Amino acid sequence: MKFSVVLTLLLVSLVGIAIQGCHGKVVQFIFGDSLSDVGNNMHLSRSLAQASLPYYGIDFGNGLPNGRFTNGRTVADIIGDSTGLPRPPAFLDPSLTEDVILENGVNYASGGGGILNQTGGYFIERLSFWKQIELFQGTTKLIKKKLGKQAAAKFFQDARFVVCLGSNDFINNYLMPVYSDSWTYNDQTFVEYLMETLQKQLLVLHNLGARKLMLFGLGPMGCIPLQRVLGTSGKCQERTNKLALSFNKAANETLINLERKLPKASFRFGDAYDVLDDVIRNPFKYGFSNADSPCCSLGNIRPALTCIPASTLCADRTKYFFWDEYHPSDSANELIANELIKKFGFIGVNAPAPAPVSASAIAPSPDDE
Repeated sequence: MKFSVVLTLLLVSLVGIAIQGCHGKVVQFIFGDSLSDVGNNMHLSRSLAQASLPYYGIDFGNGLPNGRFTNGRTVADIIGDSTGLPRPPAFLDPSLTEDVILENGVNYASGGGGILNQTGGYFIERLSFWKQIELFQGTTKLIKKKLGKQAAAKFFQDARFVVCLGSNDFINNYLMPVYSDSWTYNDQTFVEYLMETLQKQLLVLHNLGARKLMLFGLGPMGCIPLQRVLGTSGKCQERTNKLALSFNKAANETLINLERKLPKASFRFGDAYDVLDDVIRNPFKYGFSNADSPCCSLGNIRPALTCIPASTLCADRTKYFFWDEYHPSDSANELIANELIKKFGFIGVNAPAPAPVSASAIAPSPDDE
């Protein structure tokens, strides 16, 4: 009898240790758009927002397209690597399981997605922020079932939540006359509308267990190649940049107010606008040779909108700030990530991740082979 009691107690202890080990690791839950997508849109068969063709991913892993809308890593990839956080897989990855979630977290980001449900409608299929939150709610139920309510709550409270959204709400909604938002609101009231929606969304995330959350601000989106080429002068669209600044100011205030009101909330805003504006206007100062054109393009056919096998690549991808008409290159993402790491004061969380591939190890352009 005594032996059976001891054996039972030992088994209970071992099970407890095993469960504790499962949820002892700090992971990330990432919500965003194409700047953070790591493959969700590749599993949305009707989506027109795709990074599924060469030369996307040419400087990542085996060099094949992996769903990232750049040649290499995303900002979230680099920040995670630098702080010892595992890279979370795409939610729609068929191999995703509860154990994978406990070990790596989840990335819900979707190219074309926005804070508003109507944003990016002409991409046909994409995951809006509301939809991503709905999917995360399903994730919380899975983990509660596996770990129990108390252990699951601790797992989510320790996790890092990253939100990187907003640019599509302007570029692929408000600034496009095909969307009713473009004539329903003015610049000020549209930003207010976004903030009202964003606040509701962050409150839902807090109710679902998010306590440590980082919201990335917008860069000078009026300077992306697409915005330049749509103008007559080829210069940055200053109205678009002012909208980004208005969004950043309002988003920062929203997070400050939420952090004051919500119990145990650490909601932080990451603003890299000023340094990115300086890089784009003074690229040589930061080691770039070009900050106004895409590395992957169809030559004089502009805008190319996406990178395809028929595209021509720049001679040195490490010297171009923009990868395509919309998205930064791996080198630019590294600069952005390092700036945010500095501003957030990030320190290591789990064991150190492998060092990122150096610039000298980047694969040559197809034309150079």
